[in-house]
Amino acid sequence: MVARLAEEPMRGLATPTLDRPRRRVSVWNRFLRHRLAMAGGAVLLFLALSAIFAPLIARSDPYAIDLSSYRAGPSAAHWLGTDSAGRDVFSRLLYAGRVSLTVGLVSVAIYCSIGILLGALGGFYGSWIDTTVMRLADVFLSFPSLIIIITLAAVFGPSITNLILAIGVLGWPPIARILRGELLSLREREFIVAARASGASNGRLIFRYLLPNAMAPVIVAATLGIAYAILLEAGLSFLGLGVQPPTPSWGNMLTDAQSLTVLSSMPWLWLPPGLMIGLAVLAINFLGDGLRDALDPYLQK
Repeated sequence: MVARLAEEPMRGLATPTLDRPRRRVSVWNRFLRHRLAMAGGAVLLFLALSAIFAPLIARSDPYAIDLSSYRAGPSAAHWLGTDSAGRDVFSRLLYAGRVSLTVGLVSVAIYCSIGILLGALGGFYGSWIDTTVMRLADVFLSFPSLIIIITLAAVFGPSITNLILAIGVLGWPPIARILRGELLSLREREFIVAARASGASNGRLIFRYLLPNAMAPVIVAATLGIAYAILLEAGLSFLGLGVQPPTPSWGNMLTDAQSLTVLSSMPWLWLPPGLMIGLAVLAINFLGDGLRDALDPYLQK
């Protein structure tokens, strides 16, 4: 009788473990069949590789000033023309990808780490811990993040570091809420009860059983959050509150587009960075849609 009772928790533990490799293959196959996600992934990979290998691809120094080439149009020497300081737009476009993509990735990594930690604590322990985490999330959500970031830029000065930290610190509440809701529905499932009965510690329950089964919506939200962070950086840099010149970013490269003359007769100054922002955001959204469809259990056949 004792042996049979001891075997029951192990059966509960073995079920998700045995099914996990098969589920991973199924998720991967569904993701590969999503054509828009594949197209978005290819575009995003192209942009990432262009940013990583920018020193090898760039035709000239993105910081070199040549006033004799003031706002020169596209030519054999400058494929995408030059800006108001005579700097090569193509080279700056490649280096700007490094900055914009880094802001998106690092800021989302920061707020996902905070959101996962707080959401896991609230969803697993409940009681006053859950109440405290959720009320703290409500406080953060009650203030418009854009206004706070602008205020912080005015107080501490605009810079890449301040922008990343501001987005990272303010963006965690949606991640925490998503994960907390997933954990609330999972913590009473049979395999968790069996693991707890077999003597698993709270840390093992969270990191070994709960988080791997609750991360799907978090991954989708994080993917879409990268697109939002890139757009936010572009908007703040355009206003002069984000990445500061001469460091190039797709946002501050659009600063010259504030003039009607530039908009109408010098498209090489604003069209390339605008297209890069649009391509990056669209590719990330397609990738997020593909992940959502692949990870949604209701779409499994």
